[in-house]
Amino acid sequence: MHNAKLKRFIIAQIVFFTGLALVLVGFAFLLGNQGAISQQYVLLAFLFVLSGVGVASFAIKLNKRALYLFFACFSILVGIFLFLSALALLPFSFKQAWPLTAVFSGLALIPAGWRKYKMASIKFIAPSLAFIGLGVCLLIFSFHIVPFKFSQFVLNWWPLLILLAGVLLILLTLGTKTTNEETKL
Repeated sequence: MHNAKLKRFIIAQIVFFTGLALVLVGFAFLLGNQGAISQQYVLLAFLFVLSGVGVASFAIKLNKRALYLFFACFSILVGIFLFLSALALLPFSFKQAWPLTAVFSGLALIPAGWRKYKMASIKFIAPSLAFIGLGVCLLIFSFHIVPFKFSQFVLNWWPLLILLAGVLLILLTLGTKTTNEETKL
């Protein structure tokens, strides 16, 4: 009885992923056939989204670690960004917006932390905010919003980086729980 149930579950998973793959491949190539959109670029975006959905499914259904959920969210975000870039819906290229990968990493840490701790934990919120802040800071320089270069900023404001690192470490230590046995050592 248990074997039949497991067999149906595995077959359902295979059918689901095959259907999802066919939908995404058809969508990717449909977009690739429209105008001057590179099919290789669309295929790369498709692979990111498909791998993200696959890893997310395993992370949730098979109750795997939060690390899988992080990689799933990150892959899906990068894939969506690549799709939007391939369709020229974004006014900038990936070459200019590469700091978004740091923002995507920070955003992907949030559901991974929620999955692991079943609540918002400072152990994931602090690094998440740090990655998002770093990505936004690098985007400011990548889009030339400020009139000076990143190297000039670092030379003038390097103490700010030390201050931010200290704040991050303080936030991380405030979020950790210590037991009485640990404090006696």
